[in-house]
Amino acid sequence: MENFIINSILWTFALYGLFELIKQIIYMCTYTNLKADGIYLIIAVKNQEEKIEGFLRTTLFRILYGKEENIKDIIIADLDSTDKTKEIIDKIAIDNSNIKTTTWKECKNIIDNIEEIDN
Repeated sequence: MENFIINSILWTFALYGLFELIKQIIYMCTYTNLKADGIYLIIAVKNQEEKIEGFLRTTLFRILYGKEENIKDIIIADLDSTDKTKEIIDKIAIDNSNIKTTTWKECKNIIDNIEEIDN
């Protein structure tokens, strides 16, 4: 009897999780401007000059060699860094067309108009 109760509880949680997942997918497809053909990675950075280059190069490597083939673009929002973070990002963005740099204030506008970036 206790196995039946435990299995019933587990199935209830599993069905609830599936329902929540379906609800999120419907919400994303209905209420956002994002296209379904990729993932947009948005990174907010501030004063990360020692770490940002390695992180971006690792991410780009994974995209280029098939580990993360669904990532469409990388949008990096700088939060008014006082070190060389912005310069490092701009240097890497020159060589990689799928990296977009912006300020935090412009990030929302980019997200709202993400379909126009595809052109």
